Amino acid sequence: MNPRNAKILDQIRTEALTRNIPEPDVDRWLELVRPSALLTLDGDGPVVGRFGGPIMLPAGVETQEYPLVATIDCAALPLDATDLPLPTDGKLLFFGYPEEPGMGEVLYVPEGAEVVERELDPESYPACSDQFEEICDEYPQGDIHLTADVSLPFVGTVDAPPPVYLVPVPGHPHSEALAEVWADQWGGATLVLGGYGTDNNGCAAAEIAVLGAVADEDQVLLLEFNVYRSGGGAGMFWVIRRDDLVARRFDRTQVLLDWNP
Repeated sequence: MNPRNAKILDQIRTEALTRNIPEPDVDRWLELVRPSALLTLDGDGPVVGRFGGPIMLPAGVETQEYPLVATIDCAALPLDATDLPLPTDGKLLFFGYPEEPGMGEVLYVPEGAEVVERELDPESYPACSDQFEEICDEYPQGDIHLTADVSLPFVGTVDAPPPVYLVPVPGHPHSEALAEVWADQWGGATLVLGGYGTDNNGCAAAEIAVLGAVADEDQVLLLEFNVYRSGGGAGMFWVIRRDDLVARRFDRTQVLLDWNP
């Protein structure tokens, strides 16, 4: 583990102990730590892809219905960037629009595949809302730099009528207090690869957090994208079962939405 992340975990442990959380529970909670990657426009880390276009797809693949969020170069990812069984080469293209759950997809283009450039704004994009151009203008554009990070679950309540109360992470009686410590440390990012979903005041992210902490749960988070849209923020989450990820069945990816208007 690099010095940056070791320092983050030391700070979490120290803060948790100052809040009188029993030391054995703190240590057991930190066993849930998973590696993840912050993907940003700036930073000193390696370039591992690109926000936005160009859209490069094999000729036989249909034009996608949603804007391109990011292209990830799998060969450029450090092997320990996440604990996901990602492809070791080729490209992952994430498409999505923060209007409704399911409005997105992910495509895998194997290394060496012949590709052609597609239109960035084809007429096939759905007229999702009258704010389409305004929202898409918030999508970042440019090289993606990777920062190795760590991730812990977020848990809490969903602020919707009626309130939905999430159960604590199984086997962790102080999970809410420990998640609060983690939330105080979390700096946020536009794009996060792997790890647990962050809690943006909606059930999609919080559900991922809880499910990801259960040992026998096969659901994993591929990518989280946080973008501003009129009236608030939105988080998109590309989620897939681990065995489908191993089998490269990206057509089975689910896209969840957490919109806080």
